[in-house]
Amino acid sequence: MCGIVGYIGMRDSQGILVEGLKKLEYRGYDSAGIAVFTDKGLEISKSKGRLAILEEKLQGQPLQGSVGIGHTRWATHGKPSDVNSHPHTDNSTKFSVVHNGIIENYLELREELSLEGRHFVSETDTEVISHLIASEYDGDIVKAVQRAVKRMRGAFALGVLTEYEPDRLIAVRYASPLVIGLGEGENFIGSDIPAILEHTRNVYILDDGEMAILTRDGVELLSIQGENISKEIFHVDWDLITAEKAGFDHFMLKEIYEQPKAYRETMLGRISEDGKSVQLKEIGMTVEQLKAIRKIHIVACGTAYHAGLVGKTVIEQLARIPVETDVASEYRYRNPIITEDTLVIVVSQSGETADTLAALREAKRCGARVWAITNVVGSSVAREADDVVTTWAGPEIAVASTKAYSSQLIAFYMVGLYLAQSLETRDQAFISSIAQEMLTLPEKVETLLEQAQTVKQIAESIAKHSNLFFIGRGLDFAVAQEGSLKLKEISYIHSEAYAAGELKHGTLALIEEGTPVIALVTQEELYEKTLSNIKEVKARGAHVLGVTNNSNEGEVAKSVDELFAIPNTLPLLTPALSVIPLQLLSYYASLALGHDVDKPRNLAKSVTVE
Repeated sequence: MCGIVGYIGMRDSQGILVEGLKKLEYRGYDSAGIAVFTDKGLEISKSKGRLAILEEKLQGQPLQGSVGIGHTRWATHGKPSDVNSHPHTDNSTKFSVVHNGIIENYLELREELSLEGRHFVSETDTEVISHLIASEYDGDIVKAVQRAVKRMRGAFALGVLTEYEPDRLIAVRYASPLVIGLGEGENFIGSDIPAILEHTRNVYILDDGEMAILTRDGVELLSIQGENISKEIFHVDWDLITAEKAGFDHFMLKEIYEQPKAYRETMLGRISEDGKSVQLKEIGMTVEQLKAIRKIHIVACGTAYHAGLVGKTVIEQLARIPVETDVASEYRYRNPIITEDTLVIVVSQSGETADTLAALREAKRCGARVWAITNVVGSSVAREADDVVTTWAGPEIAVASTKAYSSQLIAFYMVGLYLAQSLETRDQAFISSIAQEMLTLPEKVETLLEQAQTVKQIAESIAKHSNLFFIGRGLDFAVAQEGSLKLKEISYIHSEAYAAGELKHGTLALIEEGTPVIALVTQEELYEKTLSNIKEVKARGAHVLGVTNNSNEGEVAKSVDELFAIPNTLPLLTPALSVIPLQLLSYYASLALGHDVDKPRNLAKSVTVE
């Protein structure tokens, strides 16, 4: 998501920090800044926008010193601005912090610190950390950071400086990556290896709950509780491009593997740790206003539209409100019936999709309340919507969306649960059962990713064909459409997704001997129906790959040629798991055909024209 770099040594830190941040630009960001110990004390320079703006600012007002921290921000709390940029300080400007992640209880801490007389200037959760450390400081920055961290809930990687101890740089990791670079007479921190690779190839990779105290002469590793830690030095033998991809061959594969983290971060602070409650503080509607909603329109394009298809079922099943899904490029041209009791939910990864933005504006013109689900704080969609549910997937580099799509699913689940909870359409025990199961999804995705080689073998076989079909019923049909799109996007193999029950209404004419058919069979109430549809295509010579739950593996195996099983979960949540093998399938098929996986022909990441 965001980028962190830090330096302590004898060289000028400004250049090292800025160059390190440049190496992290691939991660995406909306602002940048650095803090340096100069002969005047702790000085900070930061700017909204690209690094070039910060560089120009520093040319006129350089920060000269040999200890500093830097940051590129991807906004989560507060719009992109100079004030919201990192590094953040306390009121005395004696403490400075850079932070990746989210502080779940920042509002509670902010209120406590405000009562102590501390004044806040930004909208961010990060500023709380600098004030909290200052509040805990009694002459030892390490102990102050430890005490502060114990009061924080959420995910964080921290770089911390204090003017009171200018010869120490503190680093902390909890659920957000951080590495320590080891040099001679100098040491480094970075949120990713590319930030420091130019200077050293020897690093410590911090684990959750660990911290490092860096001086010019060495690095001391501790647990957050203060216990000494011993770690092996990891020697990096990647080149820079490989390092940017964290060792993966392509950004798409890296982003597929980042989905467990994206799930956790999108749920963080919204589903309680025990799974008993769901909160969407971003929604500024009263219960009375929510009860006045008579219909919901979900409007999006491409992959986001497919997430909306899942969202329709989720909301209707949980909140019992009628939902229509629309392709944004068609929505405003069909003169949709929009009234003041209509809630319109627009979905866009970038928040700049032209058709989706036009649909949003049409909905507002007609008097509807508009919610946005987007991955980019401060985007046009986020600014113009009435309420915004941000997906904290982090930047996507590959054109083919993976973690943004699956994070949109998580957002829809939370919207559905939030509406059901607010409208009391489902009892609390039922809501809790779904929320608790959602918390297990990241681990289940990790088990799926461990089976990537199995999917690779299937994909290499599929890559030999020029046409194939995806089929499914209910939520499986929604996921089938996304699987088909992914395959088309990056492998250029013609594929179509069909509702399995519609096969006999024309589609069966396309099935011939050896035609690959990927059949999703995860919905309990539709198992028997879908198995019958599989028999229909098998009878015409199709070669069928079945995707089903572990508990039905044996039964489905009797009807298909190949099988891939996903972990058991609630039927409503299966799209968050069943899409993973389909993403891997498209990736490996494209790879087998020798295509540019990250940059498929004729496509752009953000579609900003109609």
